[in-house]
Amino acid sequence: MNYEKIGSASGIVIAVSKSDKHTFSKENCSNIKLLKGLGVEGDAHLGKTVKHRSRVANNPNQPNLRQVHLIHSELLDELKDRFNVTAGQMGENITTQGVDLLKLPRDTFLYIGDKAVIKVTGLRNPCAQIDHFKSGLMNAVLDRDEVHPGDLIRIQLPPLPHIPLERV
Repeated sequence: MNYEKIGSASGIVIAVSKSDKHTFSKENCSNIKLLKGLGVEGDAHLGKTVKHRSRVANNPNQPNLRQVHLIHSELLDELKDRFNVTAGQMGENITTQGVDLLKLPRDTFLYIGDKAVIKVTGLRNPCAQIDHFKSGLMNAVLDRDEVHPGDLIRIQLPPLPHIPLERV
């Protein structure tokens, strides 16, 4: 998909979900309210600083780059025969369709509906809780290619200016 110009790609929201507790899955809702710079109203991860327990333990003053979690429904479709995972069950607030979320560059803006705007800040790395939810799910959601000793490494840098990597 080519996302070079705003409006060149379109997708749709399949489901919205939230949880006021730090649970793995979130319950589907008829709507969610996005609060600028904070996240989803009524969700346990709402706030300017990190809310994920492991990150709070490390440094509670880190900026919260996980205010709104998105997952593409195409992943759920890919998993349905083996895991029967439905929208919200992997902790996402917004389940999308038709947007290749994993290929979006950092700082992409998603304009949703008439007013909502979400800035893409990074990828959320799956944690061990995913296998507690459904055994084997971690391997299923991660693309893993084999690497062998002696394989050559090719480096392709992005266009300038280069942005240093940060934890998200």
